[in-house]
Amino acid sequence: MAAHTGYSRAKFSSGWGSIAQGDRTCDLRNYILTRDLTKITRKAYDWCLVATGDLKDPYTGKLIHFVRGVKTSNAVQIDHVVALSNAWGTGAQRISETSRYQLANDPLNLLAVDGPTNSSKSDKDASLFLPRVGYQCKYVARQLAVKKRYKLWVTSPEK
Repeated sequence: MAAHTGYSRAKFSSGWGSIAQGDRTCDLRNYILTRDLTKITRKAYDWCLVATGDLKDPYTGKLIHFVRGVKTSNAVQIDHVVALSNAWGTGAQRISETSRYQLANDPLNLLAVDGPTNSSKSDKDASLFLPRVGYQCKYVARQLAVKKRYKLWVTSPEK
């Protein structure tokens, strides 16, 4: 794995960016939930907030019912397909602050996934973490697309 010397999450952004959804601007986490979940319901007081939905987790293949709440929201997490610390170690330390913010908030690099699997993936690259066989090609292609977009390099073990 590439060196993470000097890495800090704060060098990418301080939180979720926002994105236009029709005539509304919503935070990126809820945008990704809207994109990746099915059968979603929204909070009555805030159209942007996804209240519930179903995720067919691309990493494990299992169906997860998402329910917004302190005790339940971690069942579905938003993964940085190219982890930010991995990005740092493969060239992001050389790109502008604006480009790092874009990388952290790029929907191409964000994916709703099973929370425990995301936690175990942590900052691993494709040489150290691969999802279930049926999603591996899409996962690797997505990692490569993100790395190409932000001019990050692919390490020898990833090849």
